[in-house]
Amino acid sequence: MSLDRPVTPDPYNLLPAVPAFSVTSTDVSDGQPLDQAQVHAGGDTSPQLSWSGAPEGTKSYVVTCFDPDAPIVSGFWHWVVCDIPADVTSLDTGAGAGDAKLANGAFHVRNDGGGLNFMGAAPPQGDQVHRYYFVVHAVSEEKLGVDGSASPAVVGFNLAFKTLGRAILTGTYQH
Repeated sequence: MSLDRPVTPDPYNLLPAVPAFSVTSTDVSDGQPLDQAQVHAGGDTSPQLSWSGAPEGTKSYVVTCFDPDAPIVSGFWHWVVCDIPADVTSLDTGAGAGDAKLANGAFHVRNDGGGLNFMGAAPPQGDQVHRYYFVVHAVSEEKLGVDGSASPAVVGFNLAFKTLGRAILTGTYQH
């Protein structure tokens, strides 16, 4: 049974335009269903991500995973990693397990499930296909200006003023 909701717009089309750069993954194919490893019931394993072509002046990165199709007005944040050093251009599969798997200085912000880690796809049974936006944000500062107690909304607010470029890879999932 579907919740009969309209498809939400691409949330990144609603933000001011910034230059795009490239993100690829050995675990996620753009526009294709997520592997069971990236599903909540299948292991909560964050995908491998590699990026290149970030704009000049990039001093750090923030990586996020957002589901705009969650049946709530705010969508659902599955993963937020802040202050990834500018010389780091990839995250290994499973880097979202906790801060120990991240480069020096990088840290997780609580996902909307309450954990300081990657939380896999978990749409309601029978709901429409959900989109999972894995986004690498190129940041103009070495530190975003938040700590691990910040909410994803506060991270997003800070990114609105400090994002130089954005790389997007979108997976899908339906339960």
